[in-house]
Amino acid sequence: MKIALLGYGKMGKAIEQIAQEKGHEVVLRIHDQNLEELTVANLKKADVAIEFTSPQSAVSDILLCFEAGIPVVCGTTGWLAQMEKVHSACKEKDGTFLYASNFSIGVNIFFELNQRLAQLMNPHPDYNISLEEIHHTEKKDAPSGTAITLAEGIMHAIPRKNKWVNHATGVPEELGIVSKRVDPAAGTHSVRYTSGIDDIEITHTAHNRKGFASGAVLAAEFIAGKKGIFSMKEVLGF
Repeated sequence: MKIALLGYGKMGKAIEQIAQEKGHEVVLRIHDQNLEELTVANLKKADVAIEFTSPQSAVSDILLCFEAGIPVVCGTTGWLAQMEKVHSACKEKDGTFLYASNFSIGVNIFFELNQRLAQLMNPHPDYNISLEEIHHTEKKDAPSGTAITLAEGIMHAIPRKNKWVNHATGVPEELGIVSKRVDPAAGTHSVRYTSGIDDIEITHTAHNRKGFASGAVLAAEFIAGKKGIFSMKEVLGF
């Protein structure tokens, strides 16, 4: 498989290493110093694109991949207000798109665990619910996309929580997410249910970027040759 890497920072280089170990070829590497090389003609040289850039460039990168007719895997967070625009463009161009706030297999299992725990806790309003996420200081958005996905999973199962906020809160309808930026930290996410009787807590801690990179390559392998809009649920068979 020939891969275009849109974003060649630490994550892009980790993805490249995993991809090459699996026998894939990276035919295009786009970074801040060679943006002029991000063209439809160059994208057409690849079988699939993997996009890890910034919220400011993600949407235009994705749309250019649709123009080039190649599937695109996106792991950039912070741009989700434009998701409807991307989905519409994907359908219009008969393209292929997969977005995940986190590609780690462990984190996606954690998402499922979070949703099941929220379902079990829904009948018990005496428990206060809170989230905490810890990332390195170069993390560009807060809260993290992973934390937002966890919050959305909780709110889906517990309707009395109808809004997340990026701070600790005592408002019953709000779900507080506390974001911390500490070096070095690959990513830790915790969900806590607290009562006067006991606490229940689930935590996922990433030790490095390898899990994210491996999952992104797995997602690229999955969508190559397919049409439509996908998620990690399809990739992992959930």
